[in-house]
Amino acid sequence: MSRLNQELGLLQGIGLLSTSLLGTGIFVVPALAATAAGAVSLWAWLILIGLVLPVAFTFAQLGRHFPHAGGAPHLIGRAFGARMERLIAFLFLAVLPVGLPAALNIATGFWHALFDLNGAAILAIQLATLAAILLLGQRPARASGLVQGLIAVAIVASIALIWWAGDLPRASQPLLPDISGSWHLLPAALGVMFWCFVGIEAFTHLGEEFKRPQRDFPLALVLGVLLAGLVYWACSVALLTFASYGDAQRDATAIPQLFGLLLGERARWLVAVVGYLACFASMNVYIQGFARLIWSLADEGKLPAPLARRNRHGVPARALLLVVLSCALCAGAASLLDLSVDHLIRYANGNFVVIYLLSMAAGWVLLRGVWRWLAALSTLLCGLVLLALGRDAGYALGLLALLALLDWWRAPTARQAVERS
Repeated sequence: MSRLNQELGLLQGIGLLSTSLLGTGIFVVPALAATAAGAVSLWAWLILIGLVLPVAFTFAQLGRHFPHAGGAPHLIGRAFGARMERLIAFLFLAVLPVGLPAALNIATGFWHALFDLNGAAILAIQLATLAAILLLGQRPARASGLVQGLIAVAIVASIALIWWAGDLPRASQPLLPDISGSWHLLPAALGVMFWCFVGIEAFTHLGEEFKRPQRDFPLALVLGVLLAGLVYWACSVALLTFASYGDAQRDATAIPQLFGLLLGERARWLVAVVGYLACFASMNVYIQGFARLIWSLADEGKLPAPLARRNRHGVPARALLLVVLSCALCAGAASLLDLSVDHLIRYANGNFVVIYLLSMAAGWVLLRGVWRWLAALSTLLCGLVLLALGRDAGYALGLLALLALLDWWRAPTARQAVERS
């Protein structure tokens, strides 16, 4: 029986996941990938979709059989024990210092493309964004589903408008170019592009809130991944056709500049609003996912009991407040340290790949039949992506080792305290 209100339907689920996957990536990452690999990035998108689909199917089956607000850490805990659940929960929460500042920087970049903003103004916009997420999160889950469904429609319509105004595709830019001798560029592109498909593990935290989780959760997950992949590829075709990439400044404002080129200066306002809302939607899913993870741990007695309290709409309001305040502190620290979006994304990707890798390994333990073998394939694929990240995975692996050491040191101390009492 679900511990949370079951209010989400199939379309709301697709809207939540697709905006989570598209939000902070669609207006920035295709340009970063084009800068890293040029036209090879079109092949990289197809390869990445092929890599992600087995992972999505495995998550879909895990969510279908074990819907739980604890998400990926809960699934890993079911397979490998309570200690691993604790470690992965903290590893997931450790995305906050790097992932959320990156997302907030991308979101404020749309306003920076329109206005000359100083550091204080950028930080103020970021804090206002977090406040809006906090207010929306106090409402039932279906409110977020409705808002994000509308944002998903706006994102798809924006990319379709670029193709229409730019008369795409054009012969000058093959949809699948010859990449003979350029395969070595794929790892660099994949390293930054994986950011676009993180969000699946956060989506699993909403499994308990579907009206029909056994049917609608897996369908929403797979259809959301396919929709996001198609939109990313179409966006990359447009950027490559008009050469709207090449350096950090151009990459950050690529889509607004492209809209300005094709539709005039007023269109830049449209894309700035849509881009900001897309980032807002993605961050909303993640922050709601973090809150539900903390609530679930508290509800099971693994964190302080006050964090398990829900408001009158049945949502974990106290856990959400804690997450938003933590995000605000991380945003302030990232602003002071002047960390680049590219580095923040690469560090966060390491955490996500490790979580995906262990979730797929959990699928091998928990699932049966053909789905078990698909989980094995997904585990192998995630391992290859982790290798492709190279030293960028050091943040996640080092953090996981540190958390394991602290947990190992804490275990006998906790037992001694129980024995003394």
